[in-house]
Amino acid sequence: MSSVRFPAALRRRLLQGAALLLAGLALSLAAAPVAVVAVESGAKADVVVLGGGHAAGLRSGMVCRLVRGTSEVGELLLVEVRPDVSAALILSLAGRQAVRPGDTATVKLLKS
Repeated sequence: MSSVRFPAALRRRLLQGAALLLAGLALSLAAAPVAVVAVESGAKADVVVLGGGHAAGLRSGMVCRLVRGTSEVGELLLVEVRPDVSAALILSLAGRQAVRPGDTATVKLLKS
């Protein structure tokens, strides 16, 4: 069985891509749960304000699971992340749930 040799430039780009993927995975694993601070009603969508941001490991584009105690409330999409606060849009809600201050958001992993 012969091995395939990739050009050096392609190998370098593949390694850089793998490093970025691993760094992103490490960030999502390091993201701490954060509390909902407020829910701001808007004409088109409600904005959920979270009490954590970059310092808690959150990044724009992450999807978070929202829970209250042991019950799942829904899912959020982080749209604005600052050092200590974030804004998210509601992607889905479970049943007749509503997002409330005190609910907890955690980054959703692929198999969670």
